[in-house]
Amino acid sequence: MEPQAHRQVIIGYLCSLITQWRRFWRSSCTLGFVGLLPAATAAEPAIRPGDHVAIMGNTFADQLRVNGYLETLLLQRSPEKRVSIRNLGWGGDMLSARDRPTNFPAEEAALIEHQTDLIIACFGMGESFAGPDGLPAFRTALETFAASHRGRKYNGKSEVRLVLVSPIAYEDLGALTPERERRNRELADYTAAMEQAASRQELGFVNLFAPTLQLMADSAAPKLTTNGIHLNAYGYWAVSRLLADAVARGLPPWALHVDARTRQAKGDGVAITQVESAAGGVGFNVKELRPPTLAPPVKRPIHATLRSWRDTLVVANLAPGEYRLTIDGETVIAAGHDHWAKGIAIDSSPEHRNAEALRQAVNDKNQQFIYGWKALNQVHIVGERKSSPSGRALPAEIIEFKRLADQKDQALRPGPSPLTHEWRLTPTFR
Repeated sequence: MEPQAHRQVIIGYLCSLITQWRRFWRSSCTLGFVGLLPAATAAEPAIRPGDHVAIMGNTFADQLRVNGYLETLLLQRSPEKRVSIRNLGWGGDMLSARDRPTNFPAEEAALIEHQTDLIIACFGMGESFAGPDGLPAFRTALETFAASHRGRKYNGKSEVRLVLVSPIAYEDLGALTPERERRNRELADYTAAMEQAASRQELGFVNLFAPTLQLMADSAAPKLTTNGIHLNAYGYWAVSRLLADAVARGLPPWALHVDARTRQAKGDGVAITQVESAAGGVGFNVKELRPPTLAPPVKRPIHATLRSWRDTLVVANLAPGEYRLTIDGETVIAAGHDHWAKGIAIDSSPEHRNAEALRQAVNDKNQQFIYGWKALNQVHIVGERKSSPSGRALPAEIIEFKRLADQKDQALRPGPSPLTHEWRLTPTFR
């Protein structure tokens, strides 16, 4: 192709992408939009109360287990009939290339043992490296994957449901991430192929590519990845929220508004009572009505578009000066009166610490599951050394790890505490 013609093709392609992007934002209106099909049941989330969910896929899926944000969010949103999750993700997995050790138990066995109602399948990143030439094979692999689960009743009573999750975008990390524009064009194509497959087969679909591309465009915000495609802790905090909002009913953050002069207050997600003047400031009692949001794992300011996810306290009409917030006598944060009037994110109340403890408990449960399902010494369990003395002893340990995982899963209780906490905003003196 001549250089001039080549440039025209590229310009035309970029214009097409821009047009699609504008359409996306006009239809979504907010960053929190993530495409979830089928549209015919848009009011009904993919995850239902009490669902047993299996997460499958590549490194992205595997690391959802390690970080624990997604599962904690889903538990918070189903306190009465909680969901139960098993993560079967495996680093490097692709739809048509999922290698396992010799005699590793079939994937079907894990799905049946968990009595799986819903599969969340995260693919497309590894496949996208094949570029445009790999799209036909990817489309075929999507059809084959869906067909392999169609009609299957892993829970023993109803057909398993499927949600396809697209890859994230490719982040600009300078020299570490060459040819970013080309890679994002390819990822956009593979995301479109997944959406089309989901639409044809009436499967759920979550587009993570579009919102992460927009987040990555904010050069002043923290980076989401370590190498352009693998999320860091902050990236998993953000993307887990996008994914949770797509597959489960939303859970708005706390919003507390207190007027220090009139002693009027209102709360969303909490009940505020007994507002009174206190040592030159204001004091009130707070009872949590729904779980708090998980704190972002960074100290620096987060993306401006994600700040609305955080629990916030607004205190109006304080006298000029700096004020310290204490909860049950423990200092949480200090800021000037003007900052309190605009709203301060609250991430370290007793209930926030409980939410973080829940996330750690989720990670512990998942670790016990992995010890039993994907043990490091597979050669002694299912391989050629299973007849050795150590191999003969290991199956009992595997059974125990699975029992521990089930026990810890049953113990995960995300419901809000009935306790009322004393919040006090008092002047700081230097």
